[in-house]
Amino acid sequence: MLVEPMPSEQKGWRGTAIAAAVVLVAVVFAFSHIAPDWASALNLPRFSSFDAMTGAPHKFVVLAGVVVALVANGYLLARLPSRVQIAIVWCELLLLLAAFLSTFDLSFEFIHRKFGYLITQGATTTLFVSAISIAIAFVLALMGALAKLSSSGIAIGIATFYTSLFRGLPLLMQIFILYLGLPQLGYIVDPIPAGVAALSLCYGAYMTEIFRAGIQSIPRGQWDAARALGLTPRQMMRLIILPQAMRVIIPPTGNQFIAMLKDSALVSVVGVWELTYVATTEGQKEFRHMEMLISAALVYWVMSLALELVQSRIEKKFRKAAR
Repeated sequence: MLVEPMPSEQKGWRGTAIAAAVVLVAVVFAFSHIAPDWASALNLPRFSSFDAMTGAPHKFVVLAGVVVALVANGYLLARLPSRVQIAIVWCELLLLLAAFLSTFDLSFEFIHRKFGYLITQGATTTLFVSAISIAIAFVLALMGALAKLSSSGIAIGIATFYTSLFRGLPLLMQIFILYLGLPQLGYIVDPIPAGVAALSLCYGAYMTEIFRAGIQSIPRGQWDAARALGLTPRQMMRLIILPQAMRVIIPPTGNQFIAMLKDSALVSVVGVWELTYVATTEGQKEFRHMEMLISAALVYWVMSLALELVQSRIEKKFRKAAR
């Protein structure tokens, strides 16, 4: 008696069901052993026979289970649309990160008690310092780029020396030189102005090359057409060149701002109460360093995600304007 072949759709659904069951078992198994406190609260089953294993058999079973779970998970994801895949992968990685952090001896009561101050004092100061620094760096970069593209040897010499010096020195050293060196010349500088000056000068030097490359990316025909219209060099740059160059300048400039947001932690060495300084100071009081550092890391990550969204919106706006 011949057996009729199973339709491909039914085979696919059977494979999907098996893969989903494997992933579900793997999740229950992982949570019941990695996070036993959560498992007891959720009444998740534990595998006593696995707990009794030791040595090589234990490692082999763990490795085999991880491999099978990864294969099943990949099989499930491959059957989904791309956007759904991205969302699920993010959720899975977040769960893995949460499971990893749950193995630490964290005091959530302490985090809840200090998190508000971490935001109001630390995150606010970090955003304040970064916003002012990137604005000044933007102006310095534009001036440096125009100087490098000019025909004046003096301007080119000043711009190249500036970018070479401040790109060649570590940012931490620049902060110390400005904060500790200027008072020897009779100029007392507070911590925040010193940190803002160092960040602005350092990132302005890096962004100078970004602006120069963006301006040079505009085709020569645009320059010739602007001159044919009788525009002055200032009008040509403001009305024709820079609006087009911004499509090239905005993405790396946004990346520089995100990097500056994290590098602003270096100004804590001169006593600025930004996010990292507040986290380390508050953590020292009760010897809860990991709680504060993980909280500060989460705040940095959220701020970076928000800036990435803003950057993508600005890029879309410039792309639409260019069409």
